[in-house]
Amino acid sequence: QVQVVESGGGLVQPGGSLRLSCAASGSGFIMYAMGWYRQAPGKQRELVAAIHRLGTTNYADSVRGRFTISRDNAKNTVYLQMNSLKPEDTAVYYCNADAQDPWLRRSEYWGQGTQVTVSS
Repeated sequence: QVQVVESGGGLVQPGGSLRLSCAASGSGFIMYAMGWYRQAPGKQRELVAAIHRLGTTNYADSVRGRFTISRDNAKNTVYLQMNSLKPEDTAVYYCNADAQDPWLRRSEYWGQGTQVTVSS
């Protein structure tokens, strides 16, 4: 199994910055794409940003230019640097890992989520 642990959420004023971290661990697993999703109250979970093991990235239009996703493959860790935060960025942010086990089976794993609140 893969454990996915997020950290770095909190309360920030509009225009401020936060950095989220996510570490995935699992003996013998290879992490392919890793990404961040978010879910605001009353809304569906949506993709924020994702990054493949080879470095290609994908961003939601609403965050492109403000958020930057990066990863450290050696540590199976992904980061989300969030700048120029807006109240509409308020949500629970979830980390997702697309992992392959030693028997070459692929599955997705989710973290518990971390709250990001943008408010004055």
